[in-house]
Amino acid sequence: MPPRSPLPPRHGLQAAWLRTPDRDPQGPPWPSMVAWLEHEVAPHADVHAMLADERFVYDDLTPVRVGDPYAPHTFVWFHRDLRDEVEVPGEIRVLHRDERVLVVDKPPFLSTIPRGRHVLQSVVVRLRTELDLPELTPLHRLDRVTSGVLLLATERRWRGPYQTLFEHRQVKKTYRALAPWQEALESPVVVRNHLRKDRGALRAEVVADAPVNAETLVELEERRGDLAVYRLSPRTGRTHQLRMHLAGLGSPIVNDPLYPTVADVSVDDFSSPLQLLASELELTDPVDGTERRWVSGRTFPLA
Repeated sequence: MPPRSPLPPRHGLQAAWLRTPDRDPQGPPWPSMVAWLEHEVAPHADVHAMLADERFVYDDLTPVRVGDPYAPHTFVWFHRDLRDEVEVPGEIRVLHRDERVLVVDKPPFLSTIPRGRHVLQSVVVRLRTELDLPELTPLHRLDRVTSGVLLLATERRWRGPYQTLFEHRQVKKTYRALAPWQEALESPVVVRNHLRKDRGALRAEVVADAPVNAETLVELEERRGDLAVYRLSPRTGRTHQLRMHLAGLGSPIVNDPLYPTVADVSVDDFSSPLQLLASELELTDPVDGTERRWVSGRTFPLA
């Protein structure tokens, strides 16, 4: 593990770090620190511009200089350049806040964590800055296009007890979705199958004849003309599970850009939010034993 960063967070993000390899018995593998940085960072950033701006620093905040000799087992710290991001509309509503946890009602199109093309436009980065909670960490995740209740730990020391609840499936999650009504669709129905999503793939897939790893209870809650509100109670937490299970029943969630077919929609098009809501979260608090329940204030159609 690296030592504590000498650089303060920026935009709610901790500084990135690199460490030079241990000394080679035949001598240092690089003629200078800059040569090593060019090898490690140049494909992704302008090393010399960052050196000129003194953006690479050692543990003591001394800037890396062009003439610095190579030093083994040395940490170098820096902040990455961030791309311009289109601001995601919608309010992050705070449902609850105490010493240990923060509960919010997430709008659609906002990532839970900084990732890929969505860094500043994520719940974690926004709220670390807005609420002055530099160690804020999500205890579970919602897809970027999914709305609703999200639980976060205010400090690192509280992550373990709450994450254990999720790992042991001791948190009750209830979702609701707006999808086509079908007279032939029985309610309640339990969908059970094996889902797999490969790294880098847009969509998950059903693997026939494989052991069940995804299970959802689907209940019709309210009919709205040709549409209906379905109550979804997942008993597992596979990627895209609810979206795939409703699509597999012939009632794909309204505005789903992936299921049953991939839609040609820009990542910055916020006009048609997925009508899937993480509506309730219930648990027994692992610290003080109290029963906790949080409910989203959002209603269909989600906008």
